[in-house]
Amino acid sequence: YPTWKRTLMRQAREAQTKRFCKAQAIQRRLEEIEVTFRELEQQGIKLEKLLRDEDGTPADQKTQWMNQLLYLVQKKNSLMSEESDLMITVQELKLEEQQWQLDQKLRCYMNREESLKTPEDRAAEQEILVQLLEVVNKRNVLIHIQEEKRLSEL
Repeated sequence: YPTWKRTLMRQAREAQTKRFCKAQAIQRRLEEIEVTFRELEQQGIKLEKLLRDEDGTPADQKTQWMNQLLYLVQKKNSLMSEESDLMITVQELKLEEQQWQLDQKLRCYMNREESLKTPEDRAAEQEILVQLLEVVNKRNVLIHIQEEKRLSEL
């Protein structure tokens, strides 16, 4: 292989490895979030029972329990938002991988001599190009969703 092809192949492997590592980190974080959800749920159930069952409890104790319950809800909402962001990132990684694969296929067809291409080759090249445009549009939609979410949080 010429040097530029080796360089492209190395860069592609590095990008693929980065996507894989990022996907693993996201998966670990999603699992951590799930465990934290369960813990928050259990704490919330305990607090709700305390609030419902304790009629003779001083008002300041009930207020403290209510504040703790509100804090748990706020923390759960924050985790849900993070989980949503991570799911969008997972979709983005999948689309990146799909785009890379389509790009590789398209390069194979485009590197062929035009005079040697069959009508099937040209049709396949066109189909890959259409699929590539669809993937790029999907990625654009995800970026738009992330931007809207970021702006709404501000």
